[in-house]
Amino acid sequence: MRWDNLTDGDGAAAPALFTADAVTTRTFDTPEFRGITFHEIRARSIVNRVPGASRMPFEWTVNPYRGCSHACVYCFARKTHSYLDLDTGLGFDTQIVVKINAPELLRRELAAGRWRGEHIAMGTNVDCYQRAEGRYRLMPGILTALTERANPFSILTKGTLILRDLELLRRASRVTDIGVSVSVGFTDPELWRTVEPGTPSPQRRLEAVRTLTDHGIPCGVLMAPVIPFLSDSPEQLRATVRAVAASGATSVTPLVLHLRPGAREWFTAWLTHHHPRLLRRYDALYEGGTYAPRWYQRRITGMVHEFADEYGIGPYRAGAHRGVPDRPDADTDTGADTDAGADTGADTDADAVTAEAPAQLTLL
Repeated sequence: MRWDNLTDGDGAAAPALFTADAVTTRTFDTPEFRGITFHEIRARSIVNRVPGASRMPFEWTVNPYRGCSHACVYCFARKTHSYLDLDTGLGFDTQIVVKINAPELLRRELAAGRWRGEHIAMGTNVDCYQRAEGRYRLMPGILTALTERANPFSILTKGTLILRDLELLRRASRVTDIGVSVSVGFTDPELWRTVEPGTPSPQRRLEAVRTLTDHGIPCGVLMAPVIPFLSDSPEQLRATVRAVAASGATSVTPLVLHLRPGAREWFTAWLTHHHPRLLRRYDALYEGGTYAPRWYQRRITGMVHEFADEYGIGPYRAGAHRGVPDRPDADTDTGADTDAGADTGADTDADAVTAEAPAQLTLL
């Protein structure tokens, strides 16, 4: 496994995130972790700057994990595992890097004189509330460090484990701006079991939305991904929006499946096994590269907005519930395939969503 040349931030000249002698490898013989290997490391930095070329409406991220046991076959972040010489398929699902010193490191970096209290986004690469968090419990320390500094932050997750930290979120909301979004792309249980096998069910995620909102934590739903030909019919979109509205979510925002290198190969293998009849249609739809064509994105967004109006739930406005201003350099009109850190091995990991307005909304 390659560790020493994995860099942080923008930089070719930045120091390695950690060195090989700082890595401890563990396995746990329990049902929820069987077959998973954890690489515990002491990171050198934890607050990561989003590269300037990115169109994300935030500039800083914190990611306590790399790799994700949620095992979503479409996950854009799969390519980041190749920087460690790890497999982007099964290896991404079962070889989890854990930054065990994340809370103490964050506390130190927030206290540094150069830090100006900017918004920090979490869950923008892999899920900070994946199953590993139940054992390592990094997020309580991270949330506490942010609260102590009244530092604004946001979380995007598929993990219902976020409810464990409900009181910490309420405490943070009293001193700073926070935002929470839960990702629910569809409600079809059969599709969920095969495409997101390690995640809580869509119903459980929507129940988490209800719990959060009932306890004074406004929560939006990122309807992602909308999977072409499998979850994109008007009937399916309507059912999902109806369920989101019933959960008490403050907003619903659609994001069509995008297939970057690493994710594309793994998703195609899944498609070949489960839906081979769709291979030609996917080749045609994604012949332009990573993203579905704009006409398709606009069609999905238009239908979701129509259903949202019908059920009395608003679309998401960039940065609204996260307290994040639009970045002045954000290019939302080119549709360029900008990969934040995608070819550098950088741990900026903020490329979960790319603004493609007006066809695709800015989500984080």
